[in-house]
Amino acid sequence: MRFGIILAAEAVEDLGRLNANLRSVVREALETHLRYEPTKVSRSRIKRLRGVSKPQFRLRVEELRIFYDVSGSTVEVLAIVAQSEAESWLAQFGSPE
Repeated sequence: MRFGIILAAEAVEDLGRLNANLRSVVREALETHLRYEPTKVSRSRIKRLRGVSKPQFRLRVEELRIFYDVSGSTVEVLAIVAQSEAESWLAQFGSPE
């Protein structure tokens, strides 16, 4: 099943702030990992987040973390943040269960 990928306004801004090489890596990772199996948890790439209802998942791409939700056949990318800022982003924008 093919999933549609939608970038939230914040994610579009985050993507625009990245340099061109990293932006390309992120786009490729979104296509590779989220287009067909966005909920397939792995030890190194995709993690289902616990303790928060939104975002549901995190994708690791090099030193970046991509937070996203899956509903039906749509993946909504909420934010693309540096690893060092991921915990504070979750504390600020994550919705507790």
